[in-house]
Amino acid sequence: MMDLLNAKTIKTTHGLELYLDLVETIKIKELHIPTISNPYYEVKFEIDYFLLEEHKYYDLQQNYFSIVMSENFSSIMLKESEMQSLFGVKNEKERKATKQLLSEWLIKTSAYKEAIIQFLNEHEEHNTKVEENQYTKKLTTFLKKLLELKTMDIEQALIQRPVYS
Repeated sequence: MMDLLNAKTIKTTHGLELYLDLVETIKIKELHIPTISNPYYEVKFEIDYFLLEEHKYYDLQQNYFSIVMSENFSSIMLKESEMQSLFGVKNEKERKATKQLLSEWLIKTSAYKEAIIQFLNEHEEHNTKVEENQYTKKLTTFLKKLLELKTMDIEQALIQRPVYS
């Protein structure tokens, strides 16, 4: 029940976005390690929240964003998804509030940490070989780095918008 009280609200032109620190509200949807063609680590999160609109009840929303890190973990970027972006149809003030939500609240929540730990545990269960391969080492290192993120890391991160062709 304590986590339920650890909620955050953002006021937008569409209504109030209510984010709850519940395990089921944050999921890792994709995870990539560096390759020759894409030398970055990337994790895509699904964030569920309630949109409270005036004169309406509430509506559950599912939106996405990614955290991208350089191969040596020295730089971090936030990346909007092409569809259902957490930063989507927001003005600059709302985008700033969303980034602040990620930096000051989300990365400190139990739900964020649990999503990463759960993904790590599931991955380790599937890779129970005695020899740990390079992919598993990189994946584990990246997930642990995500757990160590600080407010300043997210505050200083650029937000990459989708490139439409």
